[in-house]
Amino acid sequence: MATDAPPPSKSGSPLPSTEEFTEVQESAEFGELRSSYRSFAFPLTVAFIAWYLLYVLLSNYAGDFMGTKLFGNINVALVLGLAQFLTTFLIAWWYSRHAAAKLDPKAEAIKSRMEGGA
Repeated sequence: MATDAPPPSKSGSPLPSTEEFTEVQESAEFGELRSSYRSFAFPLTVAFIAWYLLYVLLSNYAGDFMGTKLFGNINVALVLGLAQFLTTFLIAWWYSRHAAAKLDPKAEAIKSRMEGGA
């Protein structure tokens, strides 16, 4: 099915050249942006994967522990499983705050300089 959206406008500033992209990629400012992203995302990714694998391993090899009833029909496995969802949402929220405070301003500065030709 075709869309009725008009083609992109040809007017406006020209796209940066390959050399300009390479120059920005090699700049200290871009290196700081990349470093700020990696220093946040990589450790949290490793920590979450370890936390998830711990849950899986406990589920497979520590059935008695995971089946321990905490209260009523609520056991350790259910609490840890729900904690997986909670940590997922907390990490997403934390990342959005980090990105808004540290990553987005740096990225916007680089973008505006490249689009504006400054």
